[in-house]
Amino acid sequence: MFVGLPLGVLLVMTAPGNILNSPHLYKILSTIVNTGRSFPFIILLVVLTPVTRIIVGTSIGSTAALVPLSLAAIPFFARISETSILEVDKGLIEAAEAMGCNYWQIILKVLIPEANPALVLGITILIVSLLNFSAMAGAVGGGGLGNLAIQYGYQRFDIGVMFSTILILIILVQVIQFLGDLLASKLRKK
Repeated sequence: MFVGLPLGVLLVMTAPGNILNSPHLYKILSTIVNTGRSFPFIILLVVLTPVTRIIVGTSIGSTAALVPLSLAAIPFFARISETSILEVDKGLIEAAEAMGCNYWQIILKVLIPEANPALVLGITILIVSLLNFSAMAGAVGGGGLGNLAIQYGYQRFDIGVMFSTILILIILVQVIQFLGDLLASKLRKK
């Protein structure tokens, strides 16, 4: 989120016709983001194994899973941020420019506050996706619910463990989505 949001803001600002209007930089950033989003997570886990080993000292376990999870989240949230910010009424940006606001003021005082409800919903989608990815990381020793489902459910043919894991994941997603929707709703009313 801390890298994805600034990257999303930069995508919006450099898009043709926007405040910074740098089509070449936009194309480069957009290509990088799209490339990052193109990797299936299971392949990203394997490809980043050497990098993960360098960063955290191991390539298996829940700590090791954080590296590919973090890297997968950045381009995903950058696009969500870009889309959320693009929903902000252009008239508000024009009004801020007419009042003499600089780029930073427009970003920090207009764009991000106005995009907050959509950003919260985007963060909710990101968290649910990361939960899904973390379960997938269990297939390669990443720990967590995915590891439990694979080792004790699938490999030992214990259907009860598999269905319990699925039920827990469903409940977690429902709670996360409910809280995200509630927060976004409160932000819309302000």
